Amino acid sequence: MSVEPQPQSTPNEEVLRPRPVAIAASRAVDARGRVGELAAWALGRTGRKADRSYRLRILVQTFFTLTCVLLGIQVASFYTAAQAGITPLPHRPPGVEGFLPISGLMGILDWVYQGALNTIHPAATVLLLIALASALLLRKSFCSWMCPVGFLSEGLARLGRWFFGRNFRVWKWLDIPLRGLKYLVLAFFGWAVFTMSAEALQGFIQSPYNRVADIKMGLFFVDLGWVGITVMVILVLLAVLIQGAWCRYLCPYGALLGLFSWLSPVKVRREPRSCIDCNLCDRVCMARLPVSKLRSVRSAECIGCLDCLAVCPVEDTLSVQAGRRRLGVPGFAAAVMLLFLAGYLAARATGNWDNEISDREYVERIQNVRSPDYAHPGS
Repeated sequence: MSVEPQPQSTPNEEVLRPRPVAIAASRAVDARGRVGELAAWALGRTGRKADRSYRLRILVQTFFTLTCVLLGIQVASFYTAAQAGITPLPHRPPGVEGFLPISGLMGILDWVYQGALNTIHPAATVLLLIALASALLLRKSFCSWMCPVGFLSEGLARLGRWFFGRNFRVWKWLDIPLRGLKYLVLAFFGWAVFTMSAEALQGFIQSPYNRVADIKMGLFFVDLGWVGITVMVILVLLAVLIQGAWCRYLCPYGALLGLFSWLSPVKVRREPRSCIDCNLCDRVCMARLPVSKLRSVRSAECIGCLDCLAVCPVEDTLSVQAGRRRLGVPGFAAAVMLLFLAGYLAARATGNWDNEISDREYVERIQNVRSPDYAHPGS
């Protein structure tokens, strides 16, 4: 009986044969590479330099915008069930009160008068306070990181750049007075709210209109007439042609946050010694600020988007700082999210998130919401 000789591995074959440790190391390197590519994408380090923005910010904006879409779907389901008289009603998300900033402002003043937060739209007050806190601590980050209108406005501006090759700018002599319009609108609402007596304010908060103000707001857009549709079309066209037209010229919410942002310790700072005067930061600034000429950006128009940092070709020439401490973009994003989460969880924990209106009351009021009894008290 003969035995077949077994093939012997040569030294070279031993070297070339992949070993488990080498395979694991290679996979770890590949995984780190993929994570690095994802991080580079999120931090805006890919693509044409002049077009870069922090995609991490876009992701945060997208999260808040999709949340608002979900809130809208839930409110529609809630309204439909109430109209049909089907109880118990589906969940009504208190977060929809974020679209009632005037009610939130009234809630703050009434809180001062009464010593307790009203139970009709408490979430409106909480969300306004979160937005004010974000402006005070992180500039107008609410506008560029959380606001769904800002997200839509940026998308329309990108559409304009794709279609026309650029966004247009209003002449400086006209731009300055137009920017004042949002402060005039803010002054009007401030005058209307802060001149109310404690009794009048409480009467408005408890009025039939205010108890279903979130539903009335939704119906306003559902029942838009030709005038309303025309106004909406004009605003959309302006957003396509002029980046941030609504936010820059008309939004009283942004005007209020801008006033608070003046006190913010967080600012974009420029190091003149390393600046090469490429002016890319000026070109991408949504607030159209002369970043390349400033040592520190303090303007109330700065929305904290940090796009100027994304396009700067010289490392550390532009940075975002809280006092003398530098904040990286991931840290800034984390601060935005944590601030919102802390406010939301605190409201839930203290019972200042859900309102006191029962399903039975909602059914009765929503079934009659189009009647004159639910007209605005000032109309």
